Amino acid sequence: MKLEMICTGEEVLSGQIVDTNAAWFADTMMAEGIEVSRRVTVGDRLDDLVEVFRERSLHADVILVNGGLGPTTDDLSAEAMALAKGEPLIENREWRQRLEEWFTRNNRAMPASNLKQALLPASAVMVDNPVGTACGFRVKLNRAWLFFTPGVPFELKRMVPDQFIPFIKQEFRLDTPTRVKKLLTLGQGESMLQDKLAPLSLPEGITLGYRSSMPYIEIKLFARGTKAIAALDSLIGTVRNMLGNAIVAEDKPSLAKEIHDLMLAKGKTLSAAESCTGGMLTSQLVDFPGSSAYLMQGLVTYSNEAKVRILGVSPQILDDFGAVSIETVEAMATGARQLLDSDYALSTSGVAGPDGGTDSKPVGSVAIALATRYGVHSQMIKLPRRSRDLVRQMSCAVAYDMLRRELIGEAPIVNYESIGRFPK
Repeated sequence: MKLEMICTGEEVLSGQIVDTNAAWFADTMMAEGIEVSRRVTVGDRLDDLVEVFRERSLHADVILVNGGLGPTTDDLSAEAMALAKGEPLIENREWRQRLEEWFTRNNRAMPASNLKQALLPASAVMVDNPVGTACGFRVKLNRAWLFFTPGVPFELKRMVPDQFIPFIKQEFRLDTPTRVKKLLTLGQGESMLQDKLAPLSLPEGITLGYRSSMPYIEIKLFARGTKAIAALDSLIGTVRNMLGNAIVAEDKPSLAKEIHDLMLAKGKTLSAAESCTGGMLTSQLVDFPGSSAYLMQGLVTYSNEAKVRILGVSPQILDDFGAVSIETVEAMATGARQLLDSDYALSTSGVAGPDGGTDSKPVGSVAIALATRYGVHSQMIKLPRRSRDLVRQMSCAVAYDMLRRELIGEAPIVNYESIGRFPK
């Protein structure tokens, strides 16, 4: 089965918004053992939509079309599909009734424009949308089924598992068992990982792939079929041995998720004192529900005055060593931990750039500390020639990895092949 995706919308095409739907969809389908072979982005232009529907339907077996089902004049997916098939738009009475009931239930008058969302190509099969006012639909054109979903992320994320995946499994008899293993790595480039794994012999039915999502590289091992699945655990063990400290999480999208799960499992508490990362450490953790069980506070102590008055950093330390120093981040982490007597505290202070560096502390110099109830671990890393955002992202990842290693009983500080360190 050849699966493709068509994303619609001028705001997506022009880069005004980031198309997170496509990444989520591809990842979700990969977990089902199905790869998206092509993705096309089209603006809100009727002729372009008709053309791409006709052209891609000659090559794909199924196409998920995302977006363009709203009530406004620039929502053109249904009209374009009708034109591509040479058939009229017909009002779907079931969906019109659902719309009227929805507005009545919410004590709202239904704008006339919403009726547009009940107009579907004559041959379309309506697809339920339990969380929005735009129904989906599917249509057969040439060799392909085109499956239309709204562009609103939470609507797409409900309809794909509830409607789309069951449909394609039934339509294409996708009954081969599959398993995907994801290994998250930090501190080694894609080429380094490739060279290390080059001697690996893959059993039949298992493929290996790489996905760069800085500051991480994700390694995916995909097994299709009973025999391949049976061989996968042994292969995973081999990969772990080959990569060692580079693997920082398994089947997790980020180290933040790994820390979230570990902190909940261990029943420990955490504070953070951030300078160059500016709240990024705590922000990534509060993305996950339940983080209030362990995250006690996040302090953005950007100025030296804040470091002194809030965290109790000695002015003498700042005068002698500077804000970007081992001594300062150790004092920051200690002060943050003591404020609310948390089990752990992380701190960061660095030169994120693009300006502000010196000969001794160039742009990309970041000091990181982890305070525990029995002591403090610290290091100063070098991240040259990275963007300001990447310096901050990588600093967070290294800080998380220090905490992760502490939580699982390993040495908090390790050498990363692609991340330099200042000598202590």
